[in-house]
This record gives sequence, C-alpha cells and structure tokens, in this order.
Amino acid sequence: MEIIKNNLKQHSYSSLSNEFYSEQLQQPLNDPYLIHVNKSLLSELGLSKESHEVLMNIFNGNVQIPGIQGISMNYAGHQFGQYVQQLGDGRGILLGELKIKDEFFDIHIKGSGKTTYSRFGDGRAVLRSSLREYLCGEAMNGLGISSSRSLMIFGSHDMVYREKSEPAAMIARTAKTHIRFGSFEKFFHDGLLDRHKELSDYVIYKYLPKANKYKNKYSYLLESIVTKTASLIANWQSVGFCHGVMNTDNMSILGETIDYGPYGFIDKFNPAHVCNLSDSSGRYSYQNQPYIGKWNCSALAHTFGHLIDKEEIGRIMSLYEDVYSIIII
Repeated sequence: MEIIKNNLKQHSYSSLSNEFYSEQLQQPLNDPYLIHVNKSLLSELGLSKESHEVLMNIFNGNVQIPGIQGISMNYAGHQFGQYVQQLGDGRGILLGELKIKDEFFDIHIKGSGKTTYSRFGDGRAVLRSSLREYLCGEAMNGLGISSSRSLMIFGSHDMVYREKSEPAAMIARTAKTHIRFGSFEKFFHDGLLDRHKELSDYVIYKYLPKANKYKNKYSYLLESIVTKTASLIANWQSVGFCHGVMNTDNMSILGETIDYGPYGFIDKFNPAHVCNLSDSSGRYSYQNQPYIGKWNCSALAHTFGHLIDKEEIGRIMSLYEDVYSIIII
C-alpha cells in the first residue's frame, strides 16, 4: 500500500470554492472481486508493484488513505441542445490525483454510489458498460487518440436494474482532467462570474501555465480548448468513431475522449450513422460530429464574454474549422 499511499494526493480541485464540488465517499460493493487489471497502465503510472487486491479495496472504499477525501464535481451542460442547470457527478467520485513527471492524472471511480448530484439515479454502473468503456479507452489510446483509460474493473454479486437486472461493477479510470465545458457553463448561467473566473484561473495554473505570458490569458485558455476540440473531432472522424452523446457535460477541456456511453465505430461507411438509439433526431450522427463540436465550443465561448471581448472570441472560434481541416486532410 505504500506506493499508492505515497503517490496519490488530495485532488487540487478541492482547493476551489465549495460550490465546485461536494465531499464524497464511495459506497463499497459487497464482496468485490477483480475482473480485469490494466497492467500496462499501472506500469505507466508507477503502480505496477502495488497489490491488485490492495488497489481494489482502496478504489472500492473498503480502505481509506489518510489525507485523501474524494469529491464529486458540480457542473451543468447542454444535453441534446437544451441547457440543463444541474448535472454533476451522479455516480462517480474524483478520488485523487497522481503526478508523473510534469503531468497530473486524475483517479476517478465510476459506479461508486449515490452522490449529491445523483438526482433519481442509483449511483451504480453495470459490468456490461464498464467493460465497453475499458475496451474503447484502450482502443482509442492505441489509435493515438487522446482518451480516458481504465486501471481496473471489479465486480460484485450486487445487482442493479437497468432494462433488466445486471451485476454491479466499478471502474477506476484515469484522465488528465475531468473538467468539462459544462463546468464553466454552470457558474456562468448561475450568474456566478467570480466562480467562472476562479475556475479559469485554476485551469490556467494547473494545465496551461504558458497562458500567463500572453496579453489576455483567458484568450489563450479558450483558444486551447477550441483547437484541441477541433483536433479531437477530426481524429474521431478519421477512424469512424461516433461518441453518441456529445453533450457539453461530456466534453473535456483538454481534448480528451471521456464519458463513453452508447458509442460505436462505423463498420460500413454511412455518414448518417447514429449509434445512440435515444438520439431520434440524429443530432449526434457521424456526419454531424464536426458541427456539434463547434456548437459546443460556441456554447463554452459564450461564457467567456466577461473575460474576452466579442471580436477576440470570434477570432478564436474561426480557428475551429482551420484546425479541423488541416488535421482531417
């Protein structure tokens, strides 16, 4: 246990004001058992010598590391084009973060039980969807496309109900960040512009320190998000990947593929392909993904109107198609 105890730290996101998160503990699965361990990723994160059983018990919540308090993140977002004021981590917690050389990696537990933001959900994940997320994260990483990845999956004989009863599971996953477009939208649309600025300053400090060299560091921040998003969508298109739920709460500010739900790859080229059965209008079809990526960036850019002038926002938004075209060609 010493390896992870010495390397896993309280996540710096908890240094922000209380409105950004709620403190949260996992609700452990009963009699958990290992299903799969990503030995390659454990090695990359310096955890390869740690006992898999020890890691599972920490991720499940049976064992607590002193000084580490899990948090669930508060955010909003546009879902199928409609703004939803309150979303947040309804079935996951940000357990902490690892620093590897000059990079930080979130350790996030999905399926860990109810949180402040669960609403009517049970806070659990099922084994079926956990396996699908693990497989696609590894596939995308293998294709050279930025993505969250999973450290391990563990299950239980506990059952949860979706369309039918299914075995519960938890997935311990990593990403460079779990901050989303919807994290900014939440505080802008709630009229908390000081909190929006606080989040902007945090993101710059944590992930984009070069921004401080520029005349307007917030322009640099927004430009980084827009161009990384354009690059990500172009890469998706190049391999026939369909995300399925490109809501702004599922869009990473660092251009990572996160929140795998009803995703799919096109087997035979069909521009109108829709991989999400609940997307009856085809909003998130394969052919619409580039447009939706820009639409989502526009929704985010709108929240920066108090920090960046209108003309500058227009210039930044024009970069989306430039970057997308260069990469896709």
